[in-house]
Amino acid sequence: MDTKLKGDIAEQALVLNALKRGWGVLTPVGDRLPYDLVLDIDGTLIKVQVKSAWWDGNKGNYVVDNRRTKTNRRVMKRENYKAVDFDFAFLYIEEKAIFYIMPAEAFISYGSEIHLVEEEKRQRKPRSARYREAWELVGEACRAEKAREKGSL
Repeated sequence: MDTKLKGDIAEQALVLNALKRGWGVLTPVGDRLPYDLVLDIDGTLIKVQVKSAWWDGNKGNYVVDNRRTKTNRRVMKRENYKAVDFDFAFLYIEEKAIFYIMPAEAFISYGSEIHLVEEEKRQRKPRSARYREAWELVGEACRAEKAREKGSL
């Protein structure tokens, strides 16, 4: 399965999860923007980047590249995201149907890869563990945005 297809599957898994939560989903035209989808949660728009994780057998964990990949006439170019590019990154492990949900600042704070450990045998949890199925972070961001809007009126 190629990476585009894996990305499409991850996006659709997020669409399904969002719809089940009663959220609206907007899809940008094309793939030139630094985000993949926009969630409409009670009128608050949240730009999201969706990434599909792959299994790294040597390291024994799932991995996500946290850089933006652009292709132009057979030339692949990678660049780092900026915090203003999107609000949340949704990292999807298809085999386990699990999302890691990270604010943009947390997502870009990693090097070029984020490791997601699903084994319980480790003595110390990686810092990514706090974002496992952290749907509440999106709700908190929406409430904070609503409060800011009320304060500026």
